[in-house]
This record gives sequence, structure tokens and C-alpha cells, in this order.
Amino acid sequence: MPEGPLSESPRAVERASTTAQPRKRRLRHVLMAAGLVAAIGVAGYGWLTGGRYVSSDNAYVHADMLMVSTDVAGIVRAVPVHEGQTVKAGEVLYQLDQTPFEIAVAGAEARLRQAVLTVDAMRADLTRMESDIAAQEAAVDLARAQFERAESLVRTSSVSRATYDDSRFHLRQAEQQLASLRQQVEVQRAKLGGDPDQPVANQPEVQQAQAALDEARRQLANSTVRAPFDGIVTRVESVQPGLYLAASTPAFGLVGTGSTWVEINPKETDLTYVHPGDPVTFSVDAYPGRTWRGTVASIAPATGAQFSVLPAQNTSGNWVKVVQRVPVRVQVTPEAGAPPLRAGMSVVASIDTGHRRSLSDLF
Repeated sequence: MPEGPLSESPRAVERASTTAQPRKRRLRHVLMAAGLVAAIGVAGYGWLTGGRYVSSDNAYVHADMLMVSTDVAGIVRAVPVHEGQTVKAGEVLYQLDQTPFEIAVAGAEARLRQAVLTVDAMRADLTRMESDIAAQEAAVDLARAQFERAESLVRTSSVSRATYDDSRFHLRQAEQQLASLRQQVEVQRAKLGGDPDQPVANQPEVQQAQAALDEARRQLANSTVRAPFDGIVTRVESVQPGLYLAASTPAFGLVGTGSTWVEINPKETDLTYVHPGDPVTFSVDAYPGRTWRGTVASIAPATGAQFSVLPAQNTSGNWVKVVQRVPVRVQVTPEAGAPPLRAGMSVVASIDTGHRRSLSDLF
């Protein structure tokens, strides 16, 4: 059959196919090279622009927390707060029965007054002893004069030997009495702290009684437990009037509302460029879709493992290197109308270190 004007011979088709194959190969090679260059470029751009942000989901909300207690023991008389109540610093949380403490204060006040009277009496005794010494010194002078007179007369046999011995005995007796009085005065001065003229409040006995009174008053004051900071009370139902609380026994909890912060625990290898003052953004699992802002307040001087009860035994033969985590404290920036952040809430945080990589970091 004769070939039409649009038909092609098999030889022409084969020749066209042979010509197109090298072109496809070249195009494929060009596209592969371009893709490789693009991938390297994207990876390089990502590396140069990366390393600025340090992210971690090992972060939690923290607040001032305290298990309220006091260092005195007693029976609970009143609990004027209820579960979940917001209190201000200084408000009464609970109160122990104050009767035994008031009795202790009254007894200490009486002992202080007695100590003052004792010091006054010791001062009067000292004055009397000093007067007795003056009188005894006169008696010693008289006994010495009589002895010297008898001594001169006994040589001329004007007086008997017995009279001489008697005068000598009275002189020695008077001197011994004078020495005894002087010793008693020194003892009395020592009891008065070495200086009887110092104020009564500075006398050791009075100071001891005053210290006992101060301690009794302190215990009376501590029988009323007040909030040390603003917060919300919790677990109040564990303390009821009539319950006996031993000293330093935790009563119930107080969670602070005045200061809230976030603690992030990033890996130590992520802290190279983190510094106090770096801005932080974070989200809280309890409030999806909302973002908070803050600032790096401080970086812990030690890893979390250093404060553990059972630290790792790195000197053992089966030691395995583990990347440590260093706590970073973030101060939350207050925002009007923001939902409340409660202690223990889970957080996902990102620290903007402001660091940008350069090619010099590769060398």
C-alpha cells in the first residue's frame, strides 16, 4: 500500500527515538543536580538559621508553697479559714489553745520580778558587808593597839603573860574576821556580775529571767499561726478544733498567689547560648491555643541530679554517660485577664537565645 503524506517510515521513527533518549538523560541529570543543590541549600539555610531557640516540654508551673506548721504543741482551738479561701499575709490560719502559754508567760513575768528583787537584795547585802568591813577595820586597829601596848608592857613585867597572849589572840581573830568579810564582799560582787553599779537589766540573773519571759511570749505568739504570704489555703479539712498538734506538725497547705514562675529542665547541651534575660514563650497544656511570655530569671548552678537523694555512682565500673538536665527559672510576665496558672501544670516552653550560626562555627 502506498504511504500517505502523514505516515512515517519505521526508519524515521527509530531515528527520532534514538535522538530523544540522550536528551531525556541530560534533563534527568540536570534535574537531579538541581534537586541536590536545592536540598543542600535548604539544609544549609536551616542550619544557619537554626540553633536560636531552645525548646523543652520538661517544664512545669511553680509557686510559693508551704505546709503550715508551728514549733509549739497544743490543742487546736479555732480554724477561721476554709478550703480554697484566698488569704493575705498576716491573716490567721489557725489558733491553738492559748491558756497554757498565757500561764507560762505569767510565771515568767513573776520570775523576772523576783530576779529584780533578788538583785536589789544582793546590792543591799553588799552595802552592809562594806559597812561591816569598815567597822571591822576599826576593830583590827584597836586590837593591834592593845597588842602593841601589851607587848611593850610585858617586857617590863607590867602586865602578865596571859594578858599579852590574850591581846595577841584578839588581834589575830579581828584580822581573820576582816579577811572573811572582804572575801564575802568579793563573792557578792561576783554574783552581781563584777559590777554592782551596772543597771539591773544587765545583771546575769535578770537577763536569764528576761530570756525565759521572751521565750514564753514567743511561744504564746506562735500559738496563733498566720499566713506568711498571700495565697490560697488547701487541705484545711485535715485540721479541726480539738485536734492535738505536736510541735512542727504540718497542718494544711498554703499556695502562694503573689509569685508564679516556670521551671524548665532542658538538656545541658542546649544551654550553650542561654543567658538570664533571654525572652521565653510558653504554652500550658490546660489552656490550648494561648501563649504566655516570660524572661529567663536564673540558671541553676548545679544539675538536678546533684540534688537527688541517691546521686549517680559515677565511680562504678558500669558507669554510663547520661545527658544531664539543668533547671532554668523563668519569670512570668503578668497579663491582664490571663487564666490562672496553678502549681504543677505542664508547660511547653521555648527560649529565644538570639544566637545565629555562621560558617565559622564549622571550623
